[in-house]
Amino acid sequence: MKRRKWILLLCTMVSLMFVSGCWDKRELTDLAVISAIGIDRTESGKYVLHFQIINPGNVAGGLQGGGAGDRPPVSVYSVSGDNMTEALRKGSMKVSRRLYFAHTNLVVFSEKLAKEEGLSFILDNLDRDTEFRTTATAVIAHNCKAEDIIKVLTPIDKIPSNKVNKTLSFTQEQYGRVIKTSLQDVLIDLASPTGSPFIPGYEMHGDDKVGPTMENTQTTEPKALLSADGLAVFKKDGRLDYWIEDDDSVGAVWLLNKIKHTFINADWKNVKHAISLQVTRQNTKVTATFPGGKPHIHVHAEVEGLVDAVRYPFHLSDPKVLMTMQKALSAQLDKDITKSIEDIKTHKNDFIGFGDLIYRQHPHKWKKLKGKWDEEIFPNLPVDVKTEVIIRRTGLRNNPLSDELQHD
Repeated sequence: MKRRKWILLLCTMVSLMFVSGCWDKRELTDLAVISAIGIDRTESGKYVLHFQIINPGNVAGGLQGGGAGDRPPVSVYSVSGDNMTEALRKGSMKVSRRLYFAHTNLVVFSEKLAKEEGLSFILDNLDRDTEFRTTATAVIAHNCKAEDIIKVLTPIDKIPSNKVNKTLSFTQEQYGRVIKTSLQDVLIDLASPTGSPFIPGYEMHGDDKVGPTMENTQTTEPKALLSADGLAVFKKDGRLDYWIEDDDSVGAVWLLNKIKHTFINADWKNVKHAISLQVTRQNTKVTATFPGGKPHIHVHAEVEGLVDAVRYPFHLSDPKVLMTMQKALSAQLDKDITKSIEDIKTHKNDFIGFGDLIYRQHPHKWKKLKGKWDEEIFPNLPVDVKTEVIIRRTGLRNNPLSDELQHD
């Protein structure tokens, strides 16, 4: 019995020799927590990195509001270098703490960099960093520098990177014009044999001199604002190809089946936007067939929603009127999606993934098509669009207010 106890004690002591303990511990006071990175490119070809570093003491007390007194919640440091590694190393010359990227949730690429060089080399650098998370959101600085997006202080969300992420999430969910995209999504699309990446754009409006100051957060009307702005479509080599802006982007979001909530406006009897439907549920299916051995794409969207607004004296209590409205809304959605398809085919960039659909479902047929897909087949690809719109609710009013006014 005693011998067994001695053996157990010996094993315990030996095992303690292999316990790592806190050999790699990092004190919080030694870390500069980076919430966002902006990457610009100079005329000479150098990279300029902008680090948005959280000031913990100035953020304490909640994440809402404009900051603690007159001190900004974040500080931004900019460094340049011939490559990413050099720029990162130079950061230690300006910041008194170790740059810590584990909590970085936003990466902003300049439009100039995306057009001239592309993102492949930058993404390769970021993906190799064991500390950096590829779940961070990617955006393109549209009509401005990445520096402008990183430096602007926001009045509602203390940390600007949180404002950008929340705006993209809410815009995608409620408006349906942009798609929140992570670095991982971009890497997957670049590695795909058929797909092309797309990244949401972000723009700064207003005074770029006041934006980085606390004055921007202490007025009822900020002098500089950040807003989501369109989709940047990339080529397979990682270079920016073209932009889809304003209402043109909604058709692409429908085709990608990323719509959560949005609206459809349809005209009626020379009344523009006579009907507005708030989409509450949708499902878009894309299938491929090969009549006569040639590819043919079919898009079918099933949509449910409620009447949001009317500018024509409809009597919504009449089922025949509802059927007529559903047909008008369906025709408008057909038109919007078809227009997006034609625009996409004109640019010869299949970021929607029609080729990927064929690649996954018909791999043997794809082998014959891939060599001439982009230049010959895709621009002339026949695509049928069919939508079914169902009005589930009409709101609290069935008949127009004008009927009651005439009755009185």
